[in-house]
Amino acid sequence: MDNGKYVRYTPEQVEALERLYHECPKPTSTRRQQLIRECPILSHIEPKQIKVWFQNRRCREKQRKEASRLQAVNRKLTAMNKLLMEENDRLQKQVSQLVYENSYFRQQTQNATTLATTDTSCESVVTSGQHRLTPQHPPRDASPAGLLSIAEENLAQFLSKATGTAVEWVQMPGMKPGPDSIGIVAISHGCTGVAARACGLVGLEPTRVAEILKDRPSWFRDCRAVDVINAMSTANGGTIELLYMQLYAPTTLAPARDFLLLRYTSVLEDGSLVVCERSLNNTQNGPSMPPTQHFVRAEMLPSGYLIRPCEGGGSIIHIVDHMDLEPWSVPEVLRPLYESSTLLAQKTTMAALRHLRQISQEISQPNVTGWGRRPAALRALSQRLSKGFNEAVNGFADEGWSLLESDGIDDVTVLVNSSPTKTMGVNFSYDNGFPSMNNAVLCAKASMLLQNVPPAILLRFLREHRSEWADNGIDAYAASAIKAGPCSLPVSRAGNFGGQVILPLAHTIENEEAKVIKLENMGYREDMLMPGDVFLLQLCSGVDENAVGTCAELIFAPIDASFSDDAPIIPSGFRIIPLDSGMDASSPNRTLDLASALEVGPAGNRASGDLSGRSGCTKSVMTIAFQFAFEMHLQENVASMARQYVRSIIASVQRVALALSPSHFGSHAGFWPPHGTPEAHTLARWICESYRIYLGVKLLKNEGSDSILKTLWHHSDALVCCSLKTLPVFTFSNQAGLDMLETTLVALQDITLEKIFDDNGRKTLCSEFPQIMQQGFMCLPGGICLSSMGRPVSYERAVAWKVLNEEESAHCICFMFMNWSFV
Repeated sequence: MDNGKYVRYTPEQVEALERLYHECPKPTSTRRQQLIRECPILSHIEPKQIKVWFQNRRCREKQRKEASRLQAVNRKLTAMNKLLMEENDRLQKQVSQLVYENSYFRQQTQNATTLATTDTSCESVVTSGQHRLTPQHPPRDASPAGLLSIAEENLAQFLSKATGTAVEWVQMPGMKPGPDSIGIVAISHGCTGVAARACGLVGLEPTRVAEILKDRPSWFRDCRAVDVINAMSTANGGTIELLYMQLYAPTTLAPARDFLLLRYTSVLEDGSLVVCERSLNNTQNGPSMPPTQHFVRAEMLPSGYLIRPCEGGGSIIHIVDHMDLEPWSVPEVLRPLYESSTLLAQKTTMAALRHLRQISQEISQPNVTGWGRRPAALRALSQRLSKGFNEAVNGFADEGWSLLESDGIDDVTVLVNSSPTKTMGVNFSYDNGFPSMNNAVLCAKASMLLQNVPPAILLRFLREHRSEWADNGIDAYAASAIKAGPCSLPVSRAGNFGGQVILPLAHTIENEEAKVIKLENMGYREDMLMPGDVFLLQLCSGVDENAVGTCAELIFAPIDASFSDDAPIIPSGFRIIPLDSGMDASSPNRTLDLASALEVGPAGNRASGDLSGRSGCTKSVMTIAFQFAFEMHLQENVASMARQYVRSIIASVQRVALALSPSHFGSHAGFWPPHGTPEAHTLARWICESYRIYLGVKLLKNEGSDSILKTLWHHSDALVCCSLKTLPVFTFSNQAGLDMLETTLVALQDITLEKIFDDNGRKTLCSEFPQIMQQGFMCLPGGICLSSMGRPVSYERAVAWKVLNEEESAHCICFMFMNWSFV
């Protein structure tokens, strides 16, 4: 020891300290004293020096982690820079080609105008030029040499799209490259069919990347199956495979798609791994397959994956998806689904990159997440939910689905599946020995067109306000399918859910969230269900309002507390797909105002302060599918119940969509207030009068007019009233308050006062609440509160005052949050 300032530790002491550090990185003073007593080798070192050593050790650990993080960011930036340089070179080549073609056609046009009007040679000249730019390919045969010729031609065409100028690529709206972005994403402009391209960096080796991407059903949720019909090796070490692939239809209004593909896997001279695919058709005299019933044969143009090893580990990957989905086979209103390159990019191209990033993260951080499950298990669980929902939407006959006769109204389709693979292929028995009585599954499904309501907004409302559309009795009946013992037909129950306990599991992939929801106080009858907790496994995706062309889904399935990875899942849910994905995304401040249109005033008179200029006209198609396990002798009753339930959900969705639609506000230049009830006008007058009494100033400028409620409703600050109860709940809010809390007047009463404040806000409120009752008002400093969806909201300051009724007794407390905004 040197003057008590520096200690030179022996290797044995360092080893002992390192061992203790891994056990407890930040020991207390008592713990350090105990360490010295337990380790004689440290007895000659002062506790203060031990403290300094642990501080230095933690500092070195933090520096090491930061250095590692910066190295990873640097590697990613280097790879992204390389990609951007390649993209810049490609764009320069594309510009040069466009300039050349422009001058060529301009010259041809000038030559044509100099010829006599009777001379038609100009047509041959121009046609000749076009023919030279897009030469026709000679047919190929089905021999190995012919297939190799097709494969090599496919490889060249794919590379010209991935790194060349064969397709004019434009940056996808809303996607900007950067160190935290998924990659560089582009969509096609002016080419046949729909096409998308992505370039990105993933932390996996090229062979592993190729293996994952070839297994398309594992990451592409719309892929039903991929069957390898034949495979052969080539002389250059590559592999040629003949594939048959089926894709689910995204809605009940369109048939599914299938493809007959040739896939070629090879290694380029620079060591890059290439997997490219294209459709085989009769014009090439290659292998053919007759059309499959209920499927439309679509075409995949040269597509695939270019995977290059990256310095420092990982891979740089180029993905190209190019398809002709035969939009002629669907109703005209749905054709944008099959003509949108943006939708293809979101559902296929970007999904591949997200899946690869998720796999890489699971390998580097194999931690156990919610409910004791690892990320890979949760991802597999979400895939089972999505696949089960797709099966219900499509209802393929080869899976055992059969159509029931209509009840005279064709708005809801009902199918039944009693095949062994659907009902007996899973274990419906439980530890108590009771077998399940259910031996069939019924699905009621429908699709509807929505206008002027963003899918993310509507789906988020359905997720957060389940009581607006769900029925407790139906949920209880669905839960009975996985419970031991008999079940009966559901009985509708009035009122809302007693409560929801949400247990977040994890984000299975980017922009997708899995939760387990415990439904409490469901009011079960003893003759309906055995005792036990009821859960809903819920998968939600596509609620990011800023993502362009995103499909929004809310899928859920009843489970019990003993749920296992191989337990039966009978999913139901909603899917909303935008039909004009080029529209700008809605603002995140979009109000979720349902009740102001339903209760306060007529539909034609409602307005929202700042929505008229922010939300464009949007169309989307919603698909609803609900499944129920049942006993065969109850088929007719369950079918009738399912039809009525889905129709009630459709009515609720239409009601919600109307309230959320900006077109619902009308095209008037001014704001039109809700007429409201006499009670609402009275409450508005009490609020203003009480504010003037306690604070000495007017809340509104024109309080003497008849439009107090109108002015209060459109006040720029958030005004909310809460009851004077032991647990105060909100009873009224103006438009700004509903925007801030992201709720409706109906759901407002489910929110308690303490839920919207953070810990500091609750402490301040509890300490100052008596002041409100004695003095009549209170001023709160700026802080943070939470919306009903858990989003933090900052406000500059707030005022609370006691609202007096006609008898001058306290009716409620009114809060006014000034200059609020989402954080």
